[in-house]
Amino acid sequence: MKPQRSPIPKWVDFHCHLDLYPDHERLILECDKAEVATLAVTTTPKAWRRNREIAASSRHVRVALGLHPQLVAERESELPLLERLLEETRYVGEVGLDAGPQFYQSFEAQERVFKRVLEACSEQGGKILTVHSVRSVGKVLSHIERLLPADRGTVVLHWFTGSPNEARRAVELGCYFSINSQMLTTAKHRNLIVSLPPDRILTETDGPFVQSEGRPARPATDIPKTVQALAMLREQSPEQATAQIISNLRDLVSS
Repeated sequence: MKPQRSPIPKWVDFHCHLDLYPDHERLILECDKAEVATLAVTTTPKAWRRNREIAASSRHVRVALGLHPQLVAERESELPLLERLLEETRYVGEVGLDAGPQFYQSFEAQERVFKRVLEACSEQGGKILTVHSVRSVGKVLSHIERLLPADRGTVVLHWFTGSPNEARRAVELGCYFSINSQMLTTAKHRNLIVSLPPDRILTETDGPFVQSEGRPARPATDIPKTVQALAMLREQSPEQATAQIISNLRDLVSS
């Protein structure tokens, strides 16, 4: 499948659950109007085709095929469907691992699913994955290193919470990082973000889970605020930060 050609955007939201908003279709229109290149992630393979249909006419929204680690306990049976659909999309997510206390019982199943997703992406080549890694960064990176070489696909680590050493390892593996507004509220995350290579940074909302001013974050409204905060943190002008993020997206999708 040839990559879908996209116009040059003004902003980037590389991880948003558009289908979990009550006004899903309106949100797509907002993304197009504000020229926000938005990756609409899905949490189950069964949701992907309908999401793609809704976004089919969008200039700036692309839909990723996902099987969320928090849903693996009840949705592992959809893995064969994900494998069948994979050749129809370049974008994969949300996938990954979650070793938090609420989901640790399913961790073995999560690993089975994640490893097979990585293998399938490597077999087909050219996929871009947005990856969840709660309390499991080391395992996630080890699976990526073993199963998805950088010349077979690219990983964007969504809401990365790993250590500086893990961040360096991720960079060596060719990973990108998508930054949301919540990550900018703690000193630990701010220090980590400052240490990341500028050419590996993207922005995200992770809406509707991330809140902004008491409401779910929205790409068109909140990504510009995140870019401004990121620019201040990294001692850039907003224009420099925006240009860097757009350049990073262009490099990612052309890889």
